[in-house]
Amino acid sequence: MILDTDLATLYGVTTKRFNEQVRRNIGRFPGDFMFQLTWEESRALWSQIATLEDGSRPQDKTLGRGKHRKYRPLAFTEHGAIMAASVLNSERAVKVSVYAVRAFVKLREMLATHKQLSARLDELERKLQGHDRAILALVRAIRQLMSPPEEPRRKPIGFASELE
Repeated sequence: MILDTDLATLYGVTTKRFNEQVRRNIGRFPGDFMFQLTWEESRALWSQIATLEDGSRPQDKTLGRGKHRKYRPLAFTEHGAIMAASVLNSERAVKVSVYAVRAFVKLREMLATHKQLSARLDELERKLQGHDRAILALVRAIRQLMSPPEEPRRKPIGFASELE
């Protein structure tokens, strides 16, 4: 998750402008792309960002962080962050959007290659299993040939009486 203030900084716009564009294009941000933090979550965030609590630094006020926020922060998933780049018109947002599209195309290519590699590995595994069975049968046959044959029972030499 990434907060609206961080995305605004990343895309080179103010948090106010960023949130304005998100609200104007709210249909592009379903619940799995973006959600608003509760006041409790916001307070927990303030306590974890101790340096921003007092709002004394100039960037705290412009970024909308710390206790001076009028509205609860928005949190974006990776999909929401990419969608946000498409609703902004700053030069940096356009660059990030193009970069994200290229990254997804590269990922798709890698997945296709991965599927081909996976199919080849499956084929090799099937062949090896067949080879394993053949090798096992060959080893058993060799062991049988290596073991000394049992000597046939010989008839005793001499005359056998029927009394015995």
